[in-house]
Amino acid sequence: MEEKKAMPSLEKLVVASSPHIRAGETVDRLMWQVIIALLPATAVSVYFFGMRSLCLIITGVVTAVLTEALVEKSLSREVTIADGSAALTGLLLAFNVPANAPWWMVAVGSAFAIAVVKQVFGGLGANFVNPALASRAFLLAAWPTHMTGQLPLPLDTMTGATPLAILDGTASGTLPTYLDLFIGNVSGVLGETSALALLVGAAYLLWQKVIDWRIPAGFIGTVALLTWMFGGRDGLFTGDPLYHVLAGGLILGAFFMATDYVTSPITSRGRLIFGIGCGFITVLIRLWGGYPEGVSYSILLMNLVVPFLARWTQPRVYGTARARV
Repeated sequence: MEEKKAMPSLEKLVVASSPHIRAGETVDRLMWQVIIALLPATAVSVYFFGMRSLCLIITGVVTAVLTEALVEKSLSREVTIADGSAALTGLLLAFNVPANAPWWMVAVGSAFAIAVVKQVFGGLGANFVNPALASRAFLLAAWPTHMTGQLPLPLDTMTGATPLAILDGTASGTLPTYLDLFIGNVSGVLGETSALALLVGAAYLLWQKVIDWRIPAGFIGTVALLTWMFGGRDGLFTGDPLYHVLAGGLILGAFFMATDYVTSPITSRGRLIFGIGCGFITVLIRLWGGYPEGVSYSILLMNLVVPFLARWTQPRVYGTARARV
């Protein structure tokens, strides 16, 4: 008898929806990488503002984690506190309050960020604005006195006014030097004083490819250009762009909050436009608004136009023709 020829093995064809290419990144890794990058700024804030700073940070983180666990448990959702997103929100919120803020206000802010801004809309990935910044705006509206009062630094006798308030003329005092701004020997909220510590963390995130350079570059570059052009008192191109970059929350916002995956564009062109828009609004508020700082509001406002940026900068599908006008 003739031997039967072996039938070739048939491979199963699997049809599935996109995405077809997956990376090894996880939400947990990304969130904890950002927390690691914020550790230098955390250490500097404790050094300059003392143990009270550490207490406020712990309050913000613990409250955020507990709130997320309680809300998810009550809604019969999977408890996701291990992914680090709630801890990161609590840390960023603490970084946006002054050192003499009462602990209960930080707790209220963390609970608001998680329960209202994040979980009400479906949890991680469903919120349309940055939870920490939205909570900061809520606290500023509810308790403006607590949110705008800073303690004198323990290392010198300088006034508690922030550098931007002095530069803007809304507060009296001596402007800190560039070195003080760079090291962190200035008054301000916990996480925005030391440009050096923030830049170390930012370099780590860029090295690990956790964030894209386009949003920070567009954000900081726009602020530097426009403050140089319009920020001086002696006419055009007499401003001090370096001071505006180092002072306030620009570096913290540009690298650690504007780059939030959920509330920022996913396209390269969209990210650059997003950063430029944040910078433009920041300069409008700083130079012509009634508030010396505008980073948080600029990011929140640009968060609202992310869906339009995503649609406008969406790349053309391969093989399709552009519509004729």
